Amino acid sequence: MPRNFLPIATPRLRFSPPSGPEWLHEVKHDGWRAQLHSRDKSAVIFSKNGKDISARFASIRAALRALPPCTIDAEIVGCDADGMPDFHGLMTGNSAGYCAWCFDLLVVDGRDIRRRPLEDRRGHLNEILSRANRDVLRSSDSFDDGEELLKAAARFRLEGIVSKKRKGPYVAGPACGWIKVKTQQWRDANRERYKLFERA
Repeated sequence: MPRNFLPIATPRLRFSPPSGPEWLHEVKHDGWRAQLHSRDKSAVIFSKNGKDISARFASIRAALRALPPCTIDAEIVGCDADGMPDFHGLMTGNSAGYCAWCFDLLVVDGRDIRRRPLEDRRGHLNEILSRANRDVLRSSDSFDDGEELLKAAARFRLEGIVSKKRKGPYVAGPACGWIKVKTQQWRDANRERYKLFERA
């Protein structure tokens, strides 16, 4: 296992989001899951499997160097000329640009905060990102109504949403308690996505 890489939380796929005041919901961006490490003016980016993919995302590494030492859970997205998600460009390395949608903070200034409630971790994350290049390191907003967020994601043909407990700790693997729901519009448009991975 690479140095300092932390096992990631893995949401379970469902067909509808949970409801209730104990849940927060956020957009599932169509990209690559990544773990971002800022290390005293240097930066490392790992894939969800712990592979070092730093060399591919120079702009994200540069933005990370401005942050205090921390570990962030994120989704790297390739963007087209209009700023919309471009998964094909991400896969082929031909995107107009890249950004990282940051949604959780695992370590800050050497302190492991994974046992802290999600709301606390997100509060710390937003504070850290306030000093970042927001075109490159973007904060993934959370919403109270999962059904309405899913409808909005469908209108914009986004991948879907992820639902998480407000007070939940960060737990690696599928036991994390996170729930992912994909929009039907995204499913219909990506029935042959597997061909991209075959070519890769």
